[in-house]
Amino acid sequence: MSNSESQIDVRTALKQGLAQLREAHVPSFTLAAELLLLHVLGRDRTWLYAHPEEQVSAADAERYFALIARRANGEPTQHLTGKQEFWGLEFEVTPDVLIPRPETEHVIEVALDRLAVRERRAGRKQTLTGEGFQIADVGTGSGCIAIALAKELPAVTIWATDISSAALAVAQRNAKRHCVSDRIHFVECNLLDAFLDRGAIGAEFSVVGAPHKSPVTSHQSLLFDLIASNPPYIGRREAAMLMREVRDHEPEIALYGGEDGYELYGNLIVQAASHLKPRGVLVLELGHNSLPAVRPLLDAPDWTNVGVTNDLAGIPRVLAAEQL
Repeated sequence: MSNSESQIDVRTALKQGLAQLREAHVPSFTLAAELLLLHVLGRDRTWLYAHPEEQVSAADAERYFALIARRANGEPTQHLTGKQEFWGLEFEVTPDVLIPRPETEHVIEVALDRLAVRERRAGRKQTLTGEGFQIADVGTGSGCIAIALAKELPAVTIWATDISSAALAVAQRNAKRHCVSDRIHFVECNLLDAFLDRGAIGAEFSVVGAPHKSPVTSHQSLLFDLIASNPPYIGRREAAMLMREVRDHEPEIALYGGEDGYELYGNLIVQAASHLKPRGVLVLELGHNSLPAVRPLLDAPDWTNVGVTNDLAGIPRVLAAEQL
């Protein structure tokens, strides 16, 4: 008899799901079993543990154990539920985008801190609203960095680029969901390529999903106060060492930065140097072993106040610098 053929209560469903995931050596199997049951029942965790004897319908049980089987076979929980929390916000995720990670929140923290320090040094008001700021999020994916910054800086204008049109479609839906789509312009391109050689007055390029021409029409408006990026930084030579959830289910274009993993940083840093305002800020997420290769790229005369921020595991995770 299958799990779904006899009616069971919440406690039993959770216990059976948890056991199946543990047997399949799924990481964080308890959390995965909980999240999948919450997703099927449309409840929150408080309800789950307050109603352990509540009966689960046969249809819900069937859905739940089907998802448990897929998770046991390696599909990420976030692909099964279609969502992931980041910066206290819920984001839609699909196999077209990298699943937002907690360590990427350090990019937001460093970016906001650097902008606040810059404003204090300039003697401007302490309340940081982003008024007059132009920010670029390079390789936006789900849009998590751009949207988190837009929520923190209610007057900012953000340009979010990605090479994947499918990823940009997800990011646009997330921006609409969080009511910031009027302040984020999505551009399909590699790195900052769409902004290159467009210094002449009247230069225009296509903004994804925009029914009008790009508001960028001059060299001045193409200079950013902040450029942030979580670029692909895993080396293809490391692919065999990745968890199957990552290797088999997340988009390769968002994972791999070349054979060694840090190949994209060179072009990104060069482009950033020509697209930041004086004292503009560059904030980059790093792979676990990227720092020795990437840090020397900021030794050029263009950069000052270079700093590294470790994540909670003590791994150098964010590299930041300012344009002279």
